[in-house]
Amino acid sequence: MENLTQFEEKMKKSLDNLYGDFSTIRAGRANPHVLDKITVDYYGTPSSLQQVANVSVPEARMIQIQPWESSLIKDIEKAILCSDLGLTPTNDGKCIRLVFPELTEERRKELVKDVKKKGENAKVAVRNIRRDANDLIKKQSKASEISEDESKQLEDKIQKLTDKYINEIDKAVEEKSKEILTV
Repeated sequence: MENLTQFEEKMKKSLDNLYGDFSTIRAGRANPHVLDKITVDYYGTPSSLQQVANVSVPEARMIQIQPWESSLIKDIEKAILCSDLGLTPTNDGKCIRLVFPELTEERRKELVKDVKKKGENAKVAVRNIRRDANDLIKKQSKASEISEDESKQLEDKIQKLTDKYINEIDKAVEEKSKEILTV
């Protein structure tokens, strides 16, 4: 049954989404990806910061945003203040600087909890995909499209895929937690 590839692709997408979520969590160092979800109104069109400004990291704990048009500075500043980054932008008229404060122990622990929660959600998504695959296998088995032996083999393959992706999610959570807790 070639349908297993579609389930593996879905599991891989769940893992990729988790990595994407992790890239937006700041771990004490300035990472331009924390700005990925921030959009600015550019001539009536919501645009990502990378499309309307040059985003750079001049120092380990600072992001500099230089808009292509100086008229956007106020809008960018407002978008950052309204976001859940918890950073206050400083503006010199030409560019905006975001200084990342050193993370407190308490904040690090909160971030680790958040990382674990995101990891758990990814695992739930993978398990739901396994359930969908097993339902399909049972349905095909009942309709006599596949034999009982094939059904057992496919269920074993799905379980192995599930275990593989759950392990990868656990590894990703562990690595991100370690990165956050490293002072």
